[in-house]
Amino acid sequence: MSMEQVADNMDGLSWFKSSYSGSGGGDCVEIATSSTTVHVRDSKTTGNGPVLRVGHDQWSAFLALAAG
Repeated sequence: MSMEQVADNMDGLSWFKSSYSGSGGGDCVEIATSSTTVHVRDSKTTGNGPVLRVGHDQWSAFLALAAG
């Protein structure tokens, strides 16, 4: 898996989408990181859709559960 930068938005974050997401525009998520949080959003609603914000520790725990 690799990460592809998809946008530098007005929110000051650099958003990335997994290479597993493909280019067909299906159900994908994008992530961006800041010094204290990981931001997650739906790739189809990038302009004004909701953004989930979680701490780095919580994100790491989620990834560990998802991989296992």
